[in-house]
Amino acid sequence: MSTASEASKRIPATVVTGFLGSGKTTLINHILHEEHGKTIAVIVNEFGEISIDGQLIVRDEQAELIEFNNGCLCCTVRGDLIETLQKLHERTDSLDGILIETTGLADPAPVASTFFVADEVKNSIRLDAFVTVVDAVNFNMNLEQSTEAVEQVAFSDVILINKVDLVKPEQLKAIEARVRVLNPMARIHYTTNAEIDIDKIIGVGAFDLMQKLDVDPSFLDDHEHEHDQAISSFILEESRPIDLNRFSIWLNEIALTRGEDLLRTKGVFNARGFRERIVFQSVRMLTTMRPDRMWNDDEPRISQFVVIGRNLDRVEFAKGFEKCIAG
Repeated sequence: MSTASEASKRIPATVVTGFLGSGKTTLINHILHEEHGKTIAVIVNEFGEISIDGQLIVRDEQAELIEFNNGCLCCTVRGDLIETLQKLHERTDSLDGILIETTGLADPAPVASTFFVADEVKNSIRLDAFVTVVDAVNFNMNLEQSTEAVEQVAFSDVILINKVDLVKPEQLKAIEARVRVLNPMARIHYTTNAEIDIDKIIGVGAFDLMQKLDVDPSFLDDHEHEHDQAISSFILEESRPIDLNRFSIWLNEIALTRGEDLLRTKGVFNARGFRERIVFQSVRMLTTMRPDRMWNDDEPRISQFVVIGRNLDRVEFAKGFEKCIAG
């Protein structure tokens, strides 16, 4: 058994989970923006082929970004995570922490067990906490439609009930009560735009292996996690400028007819009339669009639009997206 001093020498790793669109990337960006003086490695896992979230994470000289695409850390790219953590263990003296953002469809247990499988990992990196970001607006629907959303809340050490500015106080009270039924032990914080003091989620020492084994004795066993086969993702790309008005009307029509199946969309657009990249995100019926940084001179101005949903037709979406091209 490792001593307290041995544990303190190991690099703390914080795993950030939460269902699609809950605010995980926003939380990562908030942490990287803070003046905390820490050197952090950030591992981002995307469900789709291309990492939109990786593009949206603010680059910082104190942060190193590692991206895993087209797979989930809890299954298909778990080996990549082990290999990356093994490499990071060589930097124990220079690294203050590791942040791992999972996909919104990840089962937390297999990700957690990764830290106890390889000797190089468990001897130099300690799992500090599982932080789950909860979408207060879509919380009940997410729980009803996804076992992963339930598992993420139940497994968490720290829970951020996010988007509290978009729900009424009585709704918030009901959400916390339901969270407590699933997880009576987790520390709960309310957030807007996932803004929180970094000391409440990093270096908190909240992960307790024995407690997890009490709840699930087979926790460290090698589980095969299967995603809902009806849920898939695809990316649409276009080099010609996009008309944002046409795009908004088109996507709004889809949301009205297929709202429950359209789980998450996100993209970076080359939009007509804008010199900046335009970042678009939607979670079911809730959408946001904002200017980002200026396009670099040597950067291809390509719009990339990622769609995640249930039983969606890529060809149908491609035809609709093509109609949004500026004439």
